[in-house]
Amino acid sequence: MGRCPGPAHGRRGQPAAAPDQDRRRNDRRRSFVTRQGRLFLLVPALLALAGCQTIGGWFGGGSDEPEPAELTEISQPVPIDRVWSVDTGEGTNRSQPRIRPVYTDGQVWVADHEGLITAVDAETGRVQREIDIELPISAGPTVTPDLVIVGTFDGELVVIDRESGRIQWRAQLSSEILAKPVLHDGIVVARCIDGRVFGLDRSDGARIWVHDRSVPLLTLRGNGDPLPRAGQVYIGYDDGQVTAIRVSDGSVLWEQRVSAPEGRTELDRLADIDGPMLVVGTELYVVTYHGRLAGLALESGRTLWVKDISSSSGLSLRRTQLAVTDSEDNVWLVDRRNGATLWRDDQLLRRELTRPVFLGGLVAVGDFEGYLHFFDADSGQIVGRARAGDDAPAAAPLVVGDTLYLLDEGGRLSAWRVGRSG
Repeated sequence: MGRCPGPAHGRRGQPAAAPDQDRRRNDRRRSFVTRQGRLFLLVPALLALAGCQTIGGWFGGGSDEPEPAELTEISQPVPIDRVWSVDTGEGTNRSQPRIRPVYTDGQVWVADHEGLITAVDAETGRVQREIDIELPISAGPTVTPDLVIVGTFDGELVVIDRESGRIQWRAQLSSEILAKPVLHDGIVVARCIDGRVFGLDRSDGARIWVHDRSVPLLTLRGNGDPLPRAGQVYIGYDDGQVTAIRVSDGSVLWEQRVSAPEGRTELDRLADIDGPMLVVGTELYVVTYHGRLAGLALESGRTLWVKDISSSSGLSLRRTQLAVTDSEDNVWLVDRRNGATLWRDDQLLRRELTRPVFLGGLVAVGDFEGYLHFFDADSGQIVGRARAGDDAPAAAPLVVGDTLYLLDEGGRLSAWRVGRSG
């Protein structure tokens, strides 16, 4: 499988001061490939014919592409305070996302593409643990009380003893793993980019089941994470379908099409479900790149409501509210009960926004220049902004309590709070 090369850079160290807020912004040319999540072509000959330099031109990345929205002054800013910042390794390649920070037991765990897994004290930013497996990590980490689980670009699932840092077992799967592995009911569920989902025994990696589904010729680069609940795991596929699978044996419980690939070209037919899905009570919420946000009945997959929004970054939840960034970087707040729009903001168009996350009464997103933007969740007004650094976010921010954590592509992890000093 071909991949266009991209930079991976960063540094390691102890908590440091905030970067210079006045450094010149990076000169980033926008194209469909960079803005919409790294297109992935399943035909190597097509990649060889096109070349990495021409794909952006094919998909609208020429010089006439509209520029990112300019930032405007905030009339009533909310104070945003950096608590700490620390380097955690070599970072991630912009064309190869899927590594995200996770929180457990007072620590934030992150990984880099060179094989370094780092545990950082969530309060102080001090590096407490480093595990170097010297493998090209592409997804994870998943952290349990006794295990750390990652996937690699070589298609290996790697399970590590959390206490000793030693690899317990490695399982060779069918292709790259770009979705976070999950552990549920003693079974590790791992998804590969070729459409296969594997269920492996937690203790030794023995294969228990495999679910195989074909993928479209052209997809966004990446896969949505498996979502486990009550003995089942929900998979959002690249053709706009959600499948419910029994974790114990891999049997299919139901399938539901959220978006049907339509259009004259492969590009028009993109319908990927790449971002996080959500479960609340008896309902499942999902958004597709082809343009549908939907609520589904968890037990049957029956469609409860749909709304025309296109997104590859997934959803965030607060009580009855869903937050989503669409494909043009509009930020939406939607009522999860019926899909009604609560507000929509278009001030950050084409700024390559992350998935929005809730922080208290605010909604936060990161952009390609390293800015964090904070919206009032009730009014939709931008009320705060801070520069985390010059690198784009590697993933959506992680919120734990009153603290927001951001990992950037250079491997720098930072912690932020609203209205108080660190």
